[in-house]
Amino acid sequence: MAPAMAASAPPARGGRGGPVAGRGRSRAMAAGRVPPGALSLRQFLRRQQVLQLYRKILRAIREVPAEQDRRYLKDWAREEFKRNKDATEEDAIRMMITQGNMQLQELQRTLKLAKS
Repeated sequence: MAPAMAASAPPARGGRGGPVAGRGRSRAMAAGRVPPGALSLRQFLRRQQVLQLYRKILRAIREVPAEQDRRYLKDWAREEFKRNKDATEEDAIRMMITQGNMQLQELQRTLKLAKS
């Protein structure tokens, strides 16, 4: 009876040396090609920098005491990032990140002065 149960069990998938080893991967990935539209490593890292800056700006804006000022700053930040989302030139993106960091530092300094 044990052999009949083994025959009705689903076939093994994946695993090394199994009957379907290597299947299930797309041909593009098996051949080592990058899918169309994928970011290069440099673009991926730059995107992470931009997202990190955006998050830091939003966190700093949360510290603004006046609701109306918070709303204004949040809308301003959102619009600035949306306006520049299609930028592709590496130097321009680097410059915008630098400017964004300087504006973040200015906001943080202002908030620090307001608290003291």
